[in-house]
Amino acid sequence: MTEPLRVAVRRGAILESVHEVHAVAVRDGAVVAAAGDPSMTASLRSSAKPLQALPLARAYESLDDEQLAIAGASHYGTPLHVEAVRSLLAATGGREEELECGLQPGRPPEPVCHNCSGKHAAMLAVCRANGWPVDGYRRPGHPLQRLLLDEVADAAGLEPGEVATGIDGCGVVAFAVPLERAARAFSRLDELDGGRRLVAAMRAHPVLVGGEGATDTELMRAHPGALAKGGAEGLMCLLSPDRTGLALKVADGNSRALRPALAAFGPEVGLALPDFATVIVPNAHGEVAATVELV
Repeated sequence: MTEPLRVAVRRGAILESVHEVHAVAVRDGAVVAAAGDPSMTASLRSSAKPLQALPLARAYESLDDEQLAIAGASHYGTPLHVEAVRSLLAATGGREEELECGLQPGRPPEPVCHNCSGKHAAMLAVCRANGWPVDGYRRPGHPLQRLLLDEVADAAGLEPGEVATGIDGCGVVAFAVPLERAARAFSRLDELDGGRRLVAAMRAHPVLVGGEGATDTELMRAHPGALAKGGAEGLMCLLSPDRTGLALKVADGNSRALRPALAAFGPEVGLALPDFATVIVPNAHGEVAATVELV
């Protein structure tokens, strides 16, 4: 095992923090680059959304790219994002009052403005396509959540019982797999049933996947052939243009270390990200107060 990447926060001459980042790249089922521990268990959180959207892509051939992209999004709740969620609901017979993602602090008090509302709209649609009740669709015992566990396990090359589960922030089932298996799942994403359409849609609309300034959005803008999806607690998973899957996890969960880590690890698989190498932390006057960079 190589050493993890180390990302430092410096305020002038003061070293304030050091974050360790584990990273792995998988191509054609084999690890081709690694830093740290590829076997560490990583909670996928929102990085699972492209996998969770696969049944939607299979069930509704008529959906357009924007409707598919928002299903895999952790969006900023802008009018652009909310309009896409409402479009997906309208196209699949869903209603806003059925969304069980809850309300998000700092946003309008409507579930459709929650950053997971696209995923939840997709879940309602898959329930309808399969004739399942929409009530309680987020609960672990619902057939939808059992299906999504199977989707994640299959993509990662695991049995369902090998995937750890918990409760996500929006109330649905959350999944955890070894970091290498997360990279493996993303390396296969466009080969999975429904994956080609979903990947193409998310690549075509990176701003729907996150929003202006989001790390996954900006990475896809820098490399239009890539697909990236961030997750909570410092996780980033992506599919590179040459079909390499990458997964990076900040050990302490602080996502501010992701960009410098991506800038350091990306070139291992041909992803140059020079604009990510240094993150500027401004103060209240707009001055550079601190920097976040690879040690």
